[in-house]
Amino acid sequence: MPIVVLQGHETIDEIVKQFKRKCERSGLFSEIKKRKHFVKPSEVRRKEKLEARKKILKKLRKERQRMKYYN
Repeated sequence: MPIVVLQGHETIDEIVKQFKRKCERSGLFSEIKKRKHFVKPSEVRRKEKLEARKKILKKLRKERQRMKYYN
């Protein structure tokens, strides 16, 4: 859990901003979003496969584009 140390000269708004920033950097908000709904393991695997396929296809497109300039 992120901790914010209070200084005497800071306003409450500044303290809240610091807390939000620390929460974002620690990944707390993304973890909350993940745990909001249950996702079946098969759906997780399917999504990971699709993302991997997209990544590979994107890499291939970039390579082909680079090769086009050399030929």
